[in-house]
Amino acid sequence: MSHNPSERLVYMANQIGKFFQSQGQEKEVAGVAEHIKKFWDPRMLKTIYAHHDAGGAGLDPAVKEAIGKLKDAAVAKEKA
Repeated sequence: MSHNPSERLVYMANQIGKFFQSQGQEKEVAGVAEHIKKFWDPRMLKTIYAHHDAGGAGLDPAVKEAIGKLKDAAVAKEKA
């Protein structure tokens, strides 16, 4: 069993992406971002953002895009 929390979060994020995949990439990205924003706690967000910043290994492309958009929005909100 892995002790790397990023691996589990990557798996979870990709599973969310698979759920929205049939709706097309634009809706998939929006759906993943909305789900993660609503249901993931700040610790999970911090971990997946750090993983994304380190290259996002293992993240499906639409999921990676969604996480990037979420992180950008969070950074913008902090600066406001």
